[in-house]
Amino acid sequence: QVQLVESGGGLVQAGDSLRLSCAASDTGYAMGWFRQAPGKEREFVASISRLGRTIRYGDSAKGRFTISGDNAKNTIYLQMNSLKPDDTADYYCAASKGGSGRLQAGECDYRGQGTQVTVSS
Repeated sequence: QVQLVESGGGLVQAGDSLRLSCAASDTGYAMGWFRQAPGKEREFVASISRLGRTIRYGDSAKGRFTISGDNAKNTIYLQMNSLKPDDTADYYCAASKGGSGRLQAGECDYRGQGTQVTVSS
């Protein structure tokens, strides 16, 4: 069982930035982020392969969000810039033994409890 612990959410204004972190209890997994807003389906945000060589973004993240990883700390980050009210959601960290493409397809083996991001207009 892999434990994923997110941090870094909060309440910000439109145009602000936030950095989310996700610490994993084990190595060897592709990792990524999903988000889910009230009344909406879960949405893929970004993923990074186990060695960091492959990075994928969902359409809503392209150009504004950057995913990165620190293998020494078993931690990934999501730098979110130019935040919009539409970015308001619970953001979940996820891990996949089967690669970052599987995360992009909406599948994961483990997920965290989530951290809430609220962007006011």
